[in-house]
Amino acid sequence: MIKLFRDASIKTKLICTHLLLILVPTVLIVMLFYSSLYDLIVNDSVRQAFALSRQSSSALEAQLGSVSAVASAIRSNTFIRQLCTDSVSEEDKENFVRNNAVLNDLNTQLNSEISGSMISSIHIYTDHVPEGLYNNWLLDDFFLPEIRSHGTYWHGIMNSTAKAVLYCPPFYLSHKEISQYGSLAYIEKLYPASEGSSVSPSYLAIYFSSDEITKILQQDISINKDVSYILNERQAVVASSDPVLAGAYMMDYDTVRSISTAKDGFTTGNVLGNDVYSASFRLGNTDWYMVSVIPADIILERGTGIISNFTLIYLVTLIIAFLISWFLARSITARLSAINEEMRAARSHPPVRIPEPEIHDEIGELTDSYNYMADQQNILLRRQQETAEELRTSEIRALQAQINPHFLYNTMDMINWLSQSGEREEVTRAVQALSSFYKLTLSRKDPITSLRSEIEHIELYLELQNMRFEEKIELAVDVPDELMSVKLPKLTLQPIVENSIIHGILEKESQEGTIVIAGWADGADAVILVSDDGVGMDGEALATVLSGENKKATGTNIAVSNTHRRLQILFGKDYGLSYRSVLGEGTEVEIRVPLQQ
Repeated sequence: MIKLFRDASIKTKLICTHLLLILVPTVLIVMLFYSSLYDLIVNDSVRQAFALSRQSSSALEAQLGSVSAVASAIRSNTFIRQLCTDSVSEEDKENFVRNNAVLNDLNTQLNSEISGSMISSIHIYTDHVPEGLYNNWLLDDFFLPEIRSHGTYWHGIMNSTAKAVLYCPPFYLSHKEISQYGSLAYIEKLYPASEGSSVSPSYLAIYFSSDEITKILQQDISINKDVSYILNERQAVVASSDPVLAGAYMMDYDTVRSISTAKDGFTTGNVLGNDVYSASFRLGNTDWYMVSVIPADIILERGTGIISNFTLIYLVTLIIAFLISWFLARSITARLSAINEEMRAARSHPPVRIPEPEIHDEIGELTDSYNYMADQQNILLRRQQETAEELRTSEIRALQAQINPHFLYNTMDMINWLSQSGEREEVTRAVQALSSFYKLTLSRKDPITSLRSEIEHIELYLELQNMRFEEKIELAVDVPDELMSVKLPKLTLQPIVENSIIHGILEKESQEGTIVIAGWADGADAVILVSDDGVGMDGEALATVLSGENKKATGTNIAVSNTHRRLQILFGKDYGLSYRSVLGEGTEVEIRVPLQQ
């Protein structure tokens, strides 16, 4: 291990030293205080959850208090008191029914109590009001016959006990009440008669939805998988944040009452074999308790999660410290690294000079020595490249020299044929055309020319050939102006056009045909297409046309194969000629060269 560190780079040594100075103290601190930190996080999580539960219980008390306040307002209404007791005569009660102003005031009060609150409906079950108040057009069904409450669970409780007020969970109510009025209710016995009286009681029923209660319970959830629910004295769940979890962590009513005395926070316990933190809060003057239960393992997981987050933050800090150490070490060793990297790179490509050193110490001297070596090596590489270029140019000229005599021979043969035929004027025209053709070809020593010049050559060449073949060959050129400056080796098109004539058009029975030269850009390449409507080639001829091995009665295809070789020597193996031909229909020759050279 010591040997590895000793042989490591200077930058690695500096980085390792910095990291050790950061890591060692931190690891020692974490080992000493991990347990205390973990307990602190768990206790803080429990305190936060208890504070939220207390806040939720206060919100629930406020909601239930608003219901009891509405009940108090209705109970204090003089008109209702007179109707639901025997304090006034039946005749006076009938007069009340006919007094729309009084009924209108009562309707206004009821609407104001319902509007903007969680109360959904208010009713009084009584047998003491005149028939005209049941389903009254102003009060709707505010007054209902007392018999309508029979059969409900809450009516049985109110009749069999001395309770004057009852907060009802859903199962205390009938299906009709739940569907028409609300899922929860506040029931109060109005103006109860003295014990032993035969006068039937009246009941005030204020119905409200459990949605607002459930929403408050769900807001009490601070940790995943904890649950809050409301339990009444008959062991019934009134509402819950999650019905499934409420069933899993159901506690009996006596236990709930006992833990409500612990006002300092959650108490630990066990529910159905699960360790839990639990707290309960009595909701006002009701028999309802709000119960909050948090599985202990969730609290522990949260503590572990916070520790994990702390560890992650520390790791991020460690990475930042590593980057700072790396940049610091790099700034110290940058010059040595630059020389080392360039010397490594010189194994695969020519060496590159390093910027002149600003500090002339030992590293500066080393930089100067490297730059001198790089300059000398680059001089040798340039000389080698120049020699290779000269060899390549010589090979191109040698290949081109094989083409020129071939073309000259064919042309002179045509002129000889014209002379033997006595066509003196045509001979003169042919010699002039041949002279112009070679003037263009030999005008410069550079073996490279433009596509425009090549097309001019072809036009002169076809003029010579049409003298021989009685104007039976047509030429069509479709090349955009922007491609006319593309560079090609001289005499690239002439061997291809010559093959189109000799081995294509002239082998047709009519010996007539058309040659089309088209061009377009294909990405970074230029494509020139030479096509004819001659006899075409079979598969065997097509396979050997570029190799020069295809022998014809009229000679060989050496000019075409040489043209293909020249293009590949100049531009690379991805360029050159490619043939496509259909026997009896014609031949297409695609010439592909770089667009920019």
